[in-house]
Amino acid sequence: MDNQMIHVEVVYATPDKQQIVALEVPAGTTVRDAALKSGLDRQFEGLDLAKADLGIFGKAVAKPESVELSDGDRVEIYRPLIADPKEVRKQRAAKVKARQEAEGRR
Repeated sequence: MDNQMIHVEVVYATPDKQQIVALEVPAGTTVRDAALKSGLDRQFEGLDLAKADLGIFGKAVAKPESVELSDGDRVEIYRPLIADPKEVRKQRAAKVKARQEAEGRR
């Protein structure tokens, strides 16, 4: 590389707070490197940038340590899911079924 710099953003949000950090980084910077350079872990308690799931413009990146960024990319830091979506759907369906069965017995 010829010391070319690129501009990227790193974003993270909780229900109460959101933060966008603009960075100028060397070409060849990986998704994980940009997240670590953002310093967002100092602003959000419990955020572990070394392990967090990451994406670029809404698409998850499976190996953020090896994917290089392009100029203008937005790195997104994802929060862990509180509940498994499949399990939530199963529970909701079970409630509906139980309600329908109860109404059918009347």
